[in-house]
Amino acid sequence: MKKLIVTLSFLYFSLLSFAQTFTDSNLPIVVIETDNHVNIPDEPKVLATMKIIWHQDGSRNYLSDINNPEFLNYDGRIGIEIRGSSSQMLSKKPYGLETLQDDNVTNNNVSILGMPKENDWVLNSLAFDQTGMRDVISYELSEKLGQYTPRRVYCEVVINDDYKGLYVFMEKIKADDGRVNIDKDGGHIVQTDRSNNDYYEWTMPEYSSGWWYAQATFVHEYPKPDNITAEQHNYIKNVFFNLADKAGSHNISIENGIPSIIDISTFVDFMILGEFSSNVDVYELSTFFHKDRKGKLRAGPIWDYNLTYGHDEFGSRSRYDVWQFDNDDNIGPKFWKDLFDTDEFRCYFAKRWFEVTAEGNPLSYNEISNRMDEIDVLITEAVGRDNQRWHKMQQHTSEIQAMKTWIQQRINWLNHNIGSYNNCDDIDLPPLVISKIHYHPADFDTINGNKLEFIQINNNGDEDVDLTGIYLRELGITYQFPNGSSLAARDSLVLCSDSMTYIQHYNNIPFGEYQRKLSNKSEKIVIADAWGNVIDEVCYSDSEPWPTEPDGNGPYLQLIDLELDNSLAENWTYSSYYENAEEISSNSSVIVFPNPANSYIKIKSDNEIVSAEIYDLTGKTVLRTTDDSIDVSALPDGFYLLKVNTLGLSKIERIAVFHNR
Repeated sequence: MKKLIVTLSFLYFSLLSFAQTFTDSNLPIVVIETDNHVNIPDEPKVLATMKIIWHQDGSRNYLSDINNPEFLNYDGRIGIEIRGSSSQMLSKKPYGLETLQDDNVTNNNVSILGMPKENDWVLNSLAFDQTGMRDVISYELSEKLGQYTPRRVYCEVVINDDYKGLYVFMEKIKADDGRVNIDKDGGHIVQTDRSNNDYYEWTMPEYSSGWWYAQATFVHEYPKPDNITAEQHNYIKNVFFNLADKAGSHNISIENGIPSIIDISTFVDFMILGEFSSNVDVYELSTFFHKDRKGKLRAGPIWDYNLTYGHDEFGSRSRYDVWQFDNDDNIGPKFWKDLFDTDEFRCYFAKRWFEVTAEGNPLSYNEISNRMDEIDVLITEAVGRDNQRWHKMQQHTSEIQAMKTWIQQRINWLNHNIGSYNNCDDIDLPPLVISKIHYHPADFDTINGNKLEFIQINNNGDEDVDLTGIYLRELGITYQFPNGSSLAARDSLVLCSDSMTYIQHYNNIPFGEYQRKLSNKSEKIVIADAWGNVIDEVCYSDSEPWPTEPDGNGPYLQLIDLELDNSLAENWTYSSYYENAEEISSNSSVIVFPNPANSYIKIKSDNEIVSAEIYDLTGKTVLRTTDDSIDVSALPDGFYLLKVNTLGLSKIERIAVFHNR
């Protein structure tokens, strides 16, 4: 009898579902048809065709446009599978898909619904969330805090002629210039999550005030477990254990402590959003980290925020009066609590909290409440159809109101429990100014223009600046100044993309070499101190109102005056000339011999020699003299750079020193 009742109930709800007629929507419509109408499994992906109907002018989208190319945002092949963990238990499934070329094998990088080109995508089913907006609100807030977050668009989905309801078409977290912008050669994405039983996993102890002992599991997202090497695995694993060690001892040294290992701003923003939403899984499951080659460890992107804002499908853990890193459930690795218990970190946490929750800022109650109302207007039509299909959003309106009430309670509780930021409120920042940007040099002879890039930074003050801990904060290019380095008053330095090419082409020694390359279109360059405080930032562009001459034509961007606001395009011009290799190589009056050298190097010049310096390949000065004979007998074997300054021109030579020849 019980089986019969269940069967009849299923048939009743199925009849109700199929009784509805879906013809059009104010949202994009995603129509998927699997080959031979096969069911979509957990894995592997099955082949299908996907069409996305989208009137980009904002007018309604109609299923009748399914074969009208004018209104098809995508019309092509895909591979699709069910994704998720607990959400797979539900009738309404989440999906992962990849866009394919017609051969059904090759990835097809395309822009979908206005998002940057890629091939890996997610159809978020909004599991367990009657508001239909917990994930979307959280992702929007993270974005407004300045962190990369998967882009997203609401849509309605039909699979094999079956209306599936309201979804969010999203980017999948992935190493890519338009997503998690890390170098694919040396970068890492790692997450704390359920074990995949891969060989290259590791665990770290969690904090607990009870008698039990728990471990958080770390798994590799990029490189994939099947591709990662033992060396790569051990490297990134040691970064996390180093963090745990420094956080456990509350080591705040900018030379070798917490701020030397992690990007403070991303960890602060990650914790603020996780705690603000009271995400029950934030430190334990789907907890992402990323690290660029030679960069700091960064927290995020955020992911999976459906058990938040007072809603917990599996208990009552998303309360407004708890810290999620200290509630004896899903608290994640111990370093989260250790960070919060470090006075300086907590100070920056509090400072950022009160900044972003101030009236008019992203996390203020009124801003969030108003945005929830806007989203509700956008999705209310689709919510009705989704509820008719699945009967899981019947409390949609009351849930939204309950979420608003909870948010107000959460803000009040955090305001009273987060602490003071007096000790980090007034930071004395050095007067460093980004003054030149060569983001798109023209190719020269056989030299690729990317190798000629550089950034100039000026000390616009009357005192020397200690550069220890200062770094380029935004992903795209990576550089951290060496401990103990400095920049003299009213002096400047150059960071470049390729030191040897820069030296040979510009006849000058750069201060250092950053990782990767500047964008040829637009990029934000941020100089920050060790705690993430912004010293200077410029977001240049290759289009007006920025000068367009530096876009591959030879000149570079140049700040008109160091006293001007360099964030404004109107305060930039372009260089009036372009130094090139012909001008540099014209100085043939300097001869260096012997090369390679054993004990002495002789310099012969038609002009009077003013000085000569020898640098190692990191740019460090190892010898300086005013003589025409240089004793190199004390230098270790290897290659060096010799710069000869005469009353005429300067010349740089690559020299070799080898003893006992």
